[in-house]
Amino acid sequence: MNLSLDPRDWIPHREPFLLVDRLLEIRPGEGAIGEWTLTGEEWFFPGHFPGRPTTPGVLMVESIAQVGAVAVLAHERFAGKLPLFGGVEHARFRRQVLPGETLRLECVMTRLSARAGKGHGTATVDGALAVECDLMFVFADTP
Repeated sequence: MNLSLDPRDWIPHREPFLLVDRLLEIRPGEGAIGEWTLTGEEWFFPGHFPGRPTTPGVLMVESIAQVGAVAVLAHERFAGKLPLFGGVEHARFRRQVLPGETLRLECVMTRLSARAGKGHGTATVDGALAVECDLMFVFADTP
């Protein structure tokens, strides 16, 4: 199966809220891996924090969720659905992510049903864990 590795082909997010630059691997219904390179030009750096820019943790969690959404939407069972955040558990922020660094994002589905799902996600920089969390989501029909 030849799947597009462009996240815009899978999820509805667009600039400035598309937080995945490229996909490296998609396992439909199981998991996905992507990357987000922080150039330093992102909209949030001037205010988070002036003189010491660092990537907001909630945006790193969102980037993991976007990769998880790709994994789900690549499965034919969920075509035409929209996964919506239902919750975040056990989020841990292990290191700062700075301008110029690339996050490797991975989300593995741990539970998936017709109405909802759960995944475990990580974000690393050069192999060092930056964020890990468990994500819950529900499915909505798209208009």
